[in-house]
Amino acid sequence: MLDLEAWATAGTPLLRDPHEFVLELHQRHLPQPGTVVIAVLDASHRLTASASFAPWPHDTDGWQHRNALLGHLRQVTPHDLRQPAPSRTAVLLRCREGAAGWTEQDGAWMWALQDAAVLHGLRCGSYITLTPAGWQILGDGRSGRNPHAGSWADGPVHTVTELAPRSALRQTSERAAQHGDRSQRSRPAELPWTPARVAAIEPARRTGTR
Repeated sequence: MLDLEAWATAGTPLLRDPHEFVLELHQRHLPQPGTVVIAVLDASHRLTASASFAPWPHDTDGWQHRNALLGHLRQVTPHDLRQPAPSRTAVLLRCREGAAGWTEQDGAWMWALQDAAVLHGLRCGSYITLTPAGWQILGDGRSGRNPHAGSWADGPVHTVTELAPRSALRQTSERAAQHGDRSQRSRPAELPWTPARVAAIEPARRTGTR
């Protein structure tokens, strides 16, 4: 784990246009609270690859976070270990609930980003949090209100988040049968609506622009 003071003095390269970068990354992955996005920038600060995933809830150690980041980096972009010096930069965005300030889990992810970047031949870049208050680059001081942790709901995600309980459907059906036309009592009561089928959502959303 890295505390905020150690992270701020690590000399991570600054993002040239943090708002546009956060907006682009958000549009690509629509992260919900609990989602981590790892991104790779080239020497011109252009996004070349990214991957989003939801870590297991019981994974709270920096080593576990490092292994998860390294595994996704290996899937979306080749390493630069043979380069004489790193030219590309790894940046991490973590969407979570709570206040915008530093937390111990942020410190664990900071250490994970730093170590995973070294093991993949990359420079360690910015650490960004996405909370209900907006986005913030920890150790940098730059922030904004949009996007925020709830902005994913404004994106083109087509899913059913809540269905009426079966007991409510049964009561509605029984009332319809009791007050229906006597001539049609023999007909089975129809449900007021048919629940839609929900397609499974993949836990990871990866993109590569190489």
